[in-house]
Amino acid sequence: MMLVFIGPPGAGKGTQARRLTERFAIPQVATGDMLRARKDAGTLPADLAETMSAGGLLPDEAVVRLIADRIGEPDCARGFILDGFPRTRGQATALEGMLKGLKMALDRVIFLQVPDSLIVERIVNRRVCVSTGEVFHLMYSPAPPGREVRQRDDDTEVKIRRRLQEYGNTFEALREYYGSLVREVDGTGSIDEVSTRISQALEA
Repeated sequence: MMLVFIGPPGAGKGTQARRLTERFAIPQVATGDMLRARKDAGTLPADLAETMSAGGLLPDEAVVRLIADRIGEPDCARGFILDGFPRTRGQATALEGMLKGLKMALDRVIFLQVPDSLIVERIVNRRVCVSTGEVFHLMYSPAPPGREVRQRDDDTEVKIRRRLQEYGNTFEALREYYGSLVREVDGTGSIDEVSTRISQALEA
């Protein structure tokens, strides 16, 4: 099973992708996580790190190289879930070329739909455990007492709204590009409710 999860930041792509990795025994390839890890380790070029900190989108070629390296690894041979990639039509075209070279093809493209107001609420209140990387939410799932948490640099409201605007500018192009592969899923409600909708979309 080869899937793409697309949606605005904070739509729940990562949470839902992790559930499907267990179901299909395939890896989640989370672009944002990989880039943040490189940024924190100091291995991401300074100009790209600066763009990330400002909440902007990285150049297609930088992200494409990262994804090409990852999906070429052995654990992706049976399938994968791309979480947060592609984000532009250029990235989608590059991905198609990669997959053709590997004699692979996408099965479905899941678009998670969540209102901007809810996205802002979700992300502004998101906190990450410093020691484990576990994600918590100040309103819905606060960290246990004693945990040290922090807010990601790009989780401020100003940067979120900028990312939402950029996402909106590319969303229609991606939906048109993927055509019949697209399944649009309501991303509001409980995690279980959204999971059920995604399962139905994969079978449709």
